[in-house]
Amino acid sequence: MDREYPIGLQFAIVNRAFRRRVDEMLAEKDLTGVQFGVLGRINKLESEGTEEINQRDLENATRVSHSTMTEIIKRLEKKGFVRCFPGRKDGRCKRIEATALARELGCELERLDEEVFATLCDGMRDGEKDALRAALKTMLSNAEDFGGGKGCEKEK
Repeated sequence: MDREYPIGLQFAIVNRAFRRRVDEMLAEKDLTGVQFGVLGRINKLESEGTEEINQRDLENATRVSHSTMTEIIKRLEKKGFVRCFPGRKDGRCKRIEATALARELGCELERLDEEVFATLCDGMRDGEKDALRAALKTMLSNAEDFGGGKGCEKEK
């Protein structure tokens, strides 16, 4: 950088670089960022051992409306990323499970995330990268304190 940019703009530039590459990969899979966010939430809940994931859980976690979540789930099911079944506790509710395809995508995105991080950190020493990761972890925790770390995007 030839000149010093305000810190907020620096974050925005780095964020755009990450998003651009992630969006390219998601577009190849015919997914939107919001759809991928829902898949990520399902994978997280499953890995935490949540017994049954239903639509309301996802609506609350992602802060999207019932009708929007219904459409997201329909699209994800049609694309083969989730399966829906009658709920075990209440058959009127949909039980939602990620497919192997969704789990593969999550692993693929983790690899991509590390690849982009490594590219953006080119020229940094390992200690600097570790310090950056630690600082970002603290900043994310602080952002959650005022609602900045919670998902609240709407499907477009």
